[in-house]
Amino acid sequence: QVQLVESGGGLVQPGGSLRLSCAASRSIFSSYVMGWYRQAPGKQRELVARFTIGGTPTYADSVEGRFTLSRDNAKNTMYLQMNSLKPEDTAVYYCKADSITRAYWGQGTQVTVSS
Repeated sequence: QVQLVESGGGLVQPGGSLRLSCAASRSIFSSYVMGWYRQAPGKQRELVARFTIGGTPTYADSVEGRFTLSRDNAKNTMYLQMNSLKPEDTAVYYCKADSITRAYWGQGTQVTVSS
């Protein structure tokens, strides 16, 4: 079955850290391009970070230097380490798996950065 499950969201103070996880089915994790997107209230969904086809992490300008993308192939899990969080990082964060034929989305996990 196709499955993408995010976890790790929550409430954190500005300057704090969170680590998001995306657990995927083995078939998707091994064959699809994996990445993270987010959508803040009243805004369009935007790319946060993704792996290239060659496996190199890439980042949006707004998070580069603060967020780190990684993966654990044994656990079929992708991670997003988020440091130095800002209020503008508040959004629902979604895991996405892309192929030429289609894309799969997780259900999203809420990240709220507020004092």
